[in-house]
Amino acid sequence: MLSQKTFLEEALKLRPVERAHLVEGLMSSLEKPDPDIESIWEQEALKRYEQYKQKRIKAKDLDEVLKKYE
Repeated sequence: MLSQKTFLEEALKLRPVERAHLVEGLMSSLEKPDPDIESIWEQEALKRYEQYKQKRIKAKDLDEVLKKYE
């Protein structure tokens, strides 16, 4: 197996598009969703949708929400 330094040296010899593909592959290997967290968010989204359908909550315009963080 290559050392981290050797790997980096070899990767830097690649063309930019090849380096981009390498980075994409490495990043996607770190971005595996946690099934427990995904399930919790799914339940929350369904709960909010049901509340919206029952008119217990209102939708907000994206611009209105983003102004809050300017």
